[in-house]
Amino acid sequence: MDRVTRAAPVVGIAREPGPGLLRLCAEDWDTVVGRDPSIRSRAEGLLHPALTALWAHRIAHRLHGVGLRLPARTLMLLVRAVTGVEIHPGARVGRRVLIDHGSAVVIGETAVVGDDVTIYHQVTLGAVGWWRDNRRPDGERRHPEVGDGVILGANATVLGPVRIGHGAVIGAQALIVADVPDGATALAPVATITPRQSHRTPRRKAS
Repeated sequence: MDRVTRAAPVVGIAREPGPGLLRLCAEDWDTVVGRDPSIRSRAEGLLHPALTALWAHRIAHRLHGVGLRLPARTLMLLVRAVTGVEIHPGARVGRRVLIDHGSAVVIGETAVVGDDVTIYHQVTLGAVGWWRDNRRPDGERRHPEVGDGVILGANATVLGPVRIGHGAVIGAQALIVADVPDGATALAPVATITPRQSHRTPRRKAS
């Protein structure tokens, strides 16, 4: 997917040239079957909740792009209730994206997701907050841009118009509020393991 600038307009992105809807949906299906080891057949792949969410978003994105905002939002609201995946119709989602598990994934309106991205559950691609976004010029991107081949670990949170470079890995629980270079890895602090303490009271020696 071509990179976008932070001032890229949101309106009209559905009319950009690219593969057709059927081709995109076929690639989504192939991706789920090929990259999720729990899927044993193409028929089983149709039951993957994130596939439903992606297909619905591709339709909603086109509706949103031609000004049919209410039907687009209604469709994604229903999909969120069924799958637990929330993708704003205005978000740009690239090709062959895998949303694994899908539960509690949130992708904001001006977010850009590149090709071949892997998104695990509870990932948020969000804005910093209304108190800052209300001061941005109309059309300015408020959400992250995720490059091609990025892996977003479970419960990773990426906020604001930052860029996650191509091939970067964002670890589970990581909070990202600044740009991440191409190929870099961003990890949250790992848990500290404390050995079990004995609760036995030492015996007193007989006098």
